[in-house]
Amino acid sequence: MSPEAWFSLANVSVLPAWAMLIFAPRWRGTDILVHRLTLPLVLAVLYIYVLASSWGQLEGGFGSLREVSLLFSNPKALLAGWVHYLAFDLFVGAWETRDAAAQGLPRWLVAPCLILTFMLGPAGLALYVAVRAAFARGNR
Repeated sequence: MSPEAWFSLANVSVLPAWAMLIFAPRWRGTDILVHRLTLPLVLAVLYIYVLASSWGQLEGGFGSLREVSLLFSNPKALLAGWVHYLAFDLFVGAWETRDAAAQGLPRWLVAPCLILTFMLGPAGLALYVAVRAAFARGNR
């Protein structure tokens, strides 16, 4: 499969998982697919596959912004980077959902955090931490 096809498949594969986290975080299917890390691990395997299949063919590196830019000019490296984001953002979203349940946060407060985590990763995590802190302060 081409990097473009893998990109499309990876993007589509995470959409149901994010919907489950938002609308059915305690459902058995959500537990199996997301909380037990089934889909994040599938994405991790894809990440490893893409890196292994392009090993030694990539220019650039992580020593400077210029090197990273050169590295990500390769479609396979860019795909690996994108899959990295998808896997880790989903992992963080699953943690937010489990932590919110443990803290007793209402789902309607967590949903915007999950959407932001899906779209902008660290910004969603920051919002979740802020909401969690505000909720805890309000329940003292």
